[in-house]
Amino acid sequence: MAKAVLNQGREKRVFTGHPWIFRSDIHHVDGDFIPGDMVDVVSSRGRFLAKAFYNPSSQIALRIMTEKEEPVDSAFIHRRVHEAVEYRRTFADLHSCRLIFAESDRLPALIVDSFGDVLVLQCLALGMERFKKDIVDALVEEMHPRGIWERNDVPVRRLEGLDECTGLLYGEVPDRVEMVENGVHFLVDVKEGQKTGFFLDQKENRAAIAPFVTGQRVLDCFTHTGSFALHAGYYGASEVTGVDISAYACAFATENARLNHLEDRVHFVEANAFDLLSEKSRQGETWDVIILDPPAFTKTRAQVESATRGYKEINLRALKMVRPGGYLVTCSCSQHIHPDAFLDIVRDAAHDARVRLRQVEYRTQGKDHPILPAAPETQYLKCGIFQVFS
Repeated sequence: MAKAVLNQGREKRVFTGHPWIFRSDIHHVDGDFIPGDMVDVVSSRGRFLAKAFYNPSSQIALRIMTEKEEPVDSAFIHRRVHEAVEYRRTFADLHSCRLIFAESDRLPALIVDSFGDVLVLQCLALGMERFKKDIVDALVEEMHPRGIWERNDVPVRRLEGLDECTGLLYGEVPDRVEMVENGVHFLVDVKEGQKTGFFLDQKENRAAIAPFVTGQRVLDCFTHTGSFALHAGYYGASEVTGVDISAYACAFATENARLNHLEDRVHFVEANAFDLLSEKSRQGETWDVIILDPPAFTKTRAQVESATRGYKEINLRALKMVRPGGYLVTCSCSQHIHPDAFLDIVRDAAHDARVRLRQVEYRTQGKDHPILPAAPETQYLKCGIFQVFS
């Protein structure tokens, strides 16, 4: 097995538990290898540190699999998959949750989501791709799904030297899968929908809005296929308007509303949320609860400043339209906007809107998307619930 020798002092990342080693941290590699091979990671003095996938063409050149001198083989993969699923058995509905969350489950760059009786798999690293058959076999053994669908149609795979692809890995998968989340029924487009078809990371946050929406008039911006909007309707909101720029998303959300017999109280509008908020503000319209759950405004550190302006703008507009005593539910899934920074953005928006906030909850992603304290990158979702006063 080849050995990746780190630059002096760079072993600290391994000692603190971070699962990534960057290309710039590597002094040299001894021995023969091909990209994606498992290599020993050693300190500048030759001390064994870990075993990791090595891809010299990736900025994240080493993805640590284990800090023990043990074989990383089919049995190893089966153990790790079992441990990931077993963790979720303690608290989750296994038919609507993330079963594997990459580095947080010690299976780097691997995502597996469960929707009803179908699993969706996404693999973003060359080394992990080689174990795809073992992963599928382990998932079948643990979950006995109807089918497993591959959603590897993401450009980041090309940075790893992998092709983009989708397709059937096991069993059969219909075009739309029905899933129940917190009692709400959803149709999920696992083959063509965004990412794996549905955003499971907000599951616990969607449940958290229940006390604040009963009997209330709710506006849900960036609704996608209606997840927050339908939860608000299910929890007894008197009227819910979901807004999304995508006609496809609005049509899908409307279908989900019919599925839950909520079409009389929950409806969807195709519009740019920024423009709609501006227009309704000029008209003097108000809501009891406004929910903001936009897509990531930045994927890189270089765009943090512009993303900050975008988040402040939508929060400022929303805060001006929440009735006194009402609630703002505001979210960010931009990894590079840290939790404290997002709180600062909301605070600044409240100052400019001339309102006062009372923080009810400040939340993150659900327990099925566990966070590694040693790897801040694994915490990306922020969800604040605030009461608004004039």
